[in-house]
Order: sequence, then C-alpha cells, then structure tokens
Amino acid sequence: MQQCTDNPGTTGSAVGDLAVGLLDAWSARPARDAPSAGHPSDPGVPVLAALLHGTGAPRAAARAVTVWARTAGRGRGHPGLYDGGLAGTLVGLRLGARVHPRLGPVADRLRDHLVRTTPGRRREGLTFPDYDLIVGPSGTLVALCAGAHPTASELGPLATRLATLCDTDDLTGLRTSGYAGHPQLDWLDGRVNTGMGHGVAGVTAALTAAVRHLGPREDLTRALEHATRWLTRQSFDDARSVRTWDGAGLDGPPPGGPRARQAWCYGNPGVSWALWDAADAVGDREAAAWAATAFTTLAEGYDERFHLFGDRPADVLALCHGAAGVLAVADAFERHAGLPAAAVLKARLLAHLMDRLPAVEALGARHMGLLGGAAGTLCALLTAAHGASRAWLPCLGLR
Repeated sequence: MQQCTDNPGTTGSAVGDLAVGLLDAWSARPARDAPSAGHPSDPGVPVLAALLHGTGAPRAAARAVTVWARTAGRGRGHPGLYDGGLAGTLVGLRLGARVHPRLGPVADRLRDHLVRTTPGRRREGLTFPDYDLIVGPSGTLVALCAGAHPTASELGPLATRLATLCDTDDLTGLRTSGYAGHPQLDWLDGRVNTGMGHGVAGVTAALTAAVRHLGPREDLTRALEHATRWLTRQSFDDARSVRTWDGAGLDGPPPGGPRARQAWCYGNPGVSWALWDAADAVGDREAAAWAATAFTTLAEGYDERFHLFGDRPADVLALCHGAAGVLAVADAFERHAGLPAAAVLKARLLAHLMDRLPAVEALGARHMGLLGGAAGTLCALLTAAHGASRAWLPCLGLR
C-alpha cells in the first residue's frame, strides 16, 4: 500500500490510519481496477471519506471523493440503495458534499429525480425490487434520510407504497414469487422474508424512518403494527437460547438446533433492532422491552467462533454478514436504548475487529464497498469507537 500523505496521527487511531491508506490506494488505481463493490455508484468510498474528513484526514478524503465522483451514477440505474442503485449514488453525493460542497446541488437534482420515480404498484408476484432495503423502495426511503432532512413530499409516496404492502396481519402483500428453481432463492418462493436486507425487518426500518420524519400517520402506524407483530410471531429460541428468526416466516414449528447466521441481514441483530426502533418511534414501551430482551439473548450468547463463518473475508468482517454489522447494531442499542448487554458485546466486537485489521486491509485491497467491503467495516469502527458521524447509518436502517 502506498504511504499515507495525511498526518498519520490526525485520525487518532490505527483504524483511521488504515482508512486513510486504503482511500489513498483506491484513489491511485486506474478507474477500471478500483474496487467499489463491483459498481461505480457504491457509496462506500465517499461515506468513509466523509467520516475521515470530519476526524482529521481532509486530503485523503478529498482525493477519494473526487475520484469516486467521476464515475458516480454509472451503475445499473435502478432506484435502489445497493447493487449499483441511484439511491446509493445519492448517499455518496450527499455525504461526499461534506468534503466537496459542489456535489450538494448534484445530490439535490438526483434526489428530485428519485422522488419523481413512482414506486411500483404490484400487490402480487413480488420480488426484492418491489419492496426491500437492498434494491427496493425501503432502501430508497432510508437513503433519502442519510445526511438529510427529507420532506413529506419526498418520503410520502415511498412510505405509502410500503404501508400498502403491510395492510394485513399476515403480510400477504410481502409474499414473494418468481423464485422457484432459482439456485440461491428457491427456498423463498411463495414465502415472506424476515431479514433486514430483503425482508420485513428492512421494511419495518423504512416505515419507522418515515414515522420519525412524517409523524404518526395512521396508515404508517397501522402498517408498523402489522409488521412488528408478524415478526414477533415468527421468533423462537434456538438450541443456544438465542431468540432468533429463520430467513422466512415459519410454516410450522421451527426445526431444532442452533442458528449460526446472526448478522445485520438475517437473524437476531437486524430484526431485534427493527422491532426496538419501531416500538420506540411509536412509544410502545412493552414492545421495546421485548425487543431489548431479545437482543440481550444474542449479546449474552454470542460466540465469534460459531456465529462468524463463511469462505470469504467479507462474510466474517463486513456489515452484511460479519462482525461489523453486529457491531453497528450493538452500538445503536447501546446509544439509543442504553442496553448494558449491548455495550459489552460492542466492546468485544471492537476488540475482535481491531485484532483483525490486517484482514480488513486485505479486504480493502479488493473490495471498498459499504455493505460488503472494507469501507463499511471501517465506518462501523470509526462511528462506534471514535464518535465519527452517524449520518450514514440510515443505510443500515440504523441511527
């Protein structure tokens, strides 16, 4: 890695120094070689740059945002938050404008374009782009909240769409279709996904954000009630006494055994946070206490050797599947719920990731995306351990 040109002491930590070095190395690569989650619009680089800019590394941040902005918007062009979506470009521009203010008007124009893009109206045969946080309207809604104060006119159509999909107790409006025979998603065909990335937890997080910005609109609070009660009914205690969720709603008694996938995307962390934050937003103390207790079962039973697994570094280090995502959730629970068990788990995961900074560096040489790359891992560390800006956390359904 090329030598950092910012003062190594300005960020105050090994995490900051590594982030500066990775951004410098990323900026120096030819555009065709620069890793950015496979999509030039991925917001990982500008989000990390914005956090570093606020903690004392302005030159590395400015270079990285400049390079990123040259190809921003050249992804797949769908309105979603990840996988090359324009909502991800918006987040990158909005946070990048903290480094280069001239990007602010560009962000405003893209915001206006996204707001004019009418969300789909299908009620049957739904797939992820129709509702989810990764490529669907849930992600577009939370992206509008990242680093901004969205208006009712901006969030209203997306919030209405999501509320319409959650207008029944059994959430039939979120039942997926079209995945029969799919090599990875056949298990989901005809079922309702529970997770934060592709399921009800992510829709719940988006509805909660809408309530916080728009107020307790009747259709939104009713939709939240349906979604949260449904999620609560799908929960069970696994063989390790962790309150958890399988990837889709239960068709009967849950199969026995422990559940290894406990991550932001699936399992306890993302779902329990979505439930707690929704309850907090509407003032339901009983439901909030239930969700906090659910997360406590994970915090007290979390085992890095069992719950962190996979063949790729991202599986164990990054936000989606790995330690960084659980860290971000634990940090949110500590900050907003004052949950003692969350503080203990947060400290453990900080130490776990600090011991593996060389592996984070190796991941960053290949992948600087937000959700699955080193940029997101470093953002989680800078925010949880060093008080960096929390403006990016809506991208995870957090705050």
